[in-house]
Amino acid sequence: MSARVSISIHGGIADVQLTRSDKRNALDPEMFLAVAEAGERLKTEPGVRVVVLSGDGPSFCAGLDMSSMQAIGDSSDGGDAKSTNRDGNPGQMADGRITHLGQQICWVWQEVPVPVIAAVHGHALGGGLQLALGADIRIAHPDTKMSVREVYWGLVPDMTGTFMLSKLVRPDIARELTYTARVFSGTEAAELGLVTRLSDTPYDDAMALATEIAALSPGAVRGSKAMFNALDHDGAAEAFANERRVIGEQIGSANQKESVVASFEKRAPVFADV
Repeated sequence: MSARVSISIHGGIADVQLTRSDKRNALDPEMFLAVAEAGERLKTEPGVRVVVLSGDGPSFCAGLDMSSMQAIGDSSDGGDAKSTNRDGNPGQMADGRITHLGQQICWVWQEVPVPVIAAVHGHALGGGLQLALGADIRIAHPDTKMSVREVYWGLVPDMTGTFMLSKLVRPDIARELTYTARVFSGTEAAELGLVTRLSDTPYDDAMALATEIAALSPGAVRGSKAMFNALDHDGAAEAFANERRVIGEQIGSANQKESVVASFEKRAPVFADV
């Protein structure tokens, strides 16, 4: 397993941790690959009944690594920062999938046949929030800073975010969070229905819940997840294809680069009308 992610399995519980704590578990090419590979492994890992997904250190996941954003702002040719490393390019598609790599690190937790519980603390911004939304259950610290952050950077949620948001909150709430890119607390997230419950110790409570689920009939639990998935996943392939189309129109555009440059220069952006 990559140094970006650790997996330990005990008592039927797979404890999956993002381990780039010095960068608040920000998503770089190696992290994208490591998270996707962890999910693939757990699809068929013998004896696993529940997965707990968490982030080591001060945050769950702060979103896309800032060096990728800086690369967009610094490029003179509108280059796609997401394609700077082919081996960990979030836009890379694999044969037979309905997702590219960036979408897959979130969607793979729906494909894992057992319940996945995300323990969320610190920051869950942009791709970090979308990663948490890929879990079946989210337990979050009340002070967690969350955001559907992509529009702030001139992008759109392109890691299954709009599809998963639409399953959890009212359409107007999903739109407001996306259009404004505002930062909100774990407490508000619980009020809106984005997280399942709040906890001052989300990892401990996630493990306690995982222990409770692991003690039940594994066939019944797996069957229950499969039935919910059959109800919830209709239209996913079309939604993910639309994400890829829209992000392709935005990334590297003049307005998207201006979003990044203005943020790094700490000034108000100046956009061209479209």
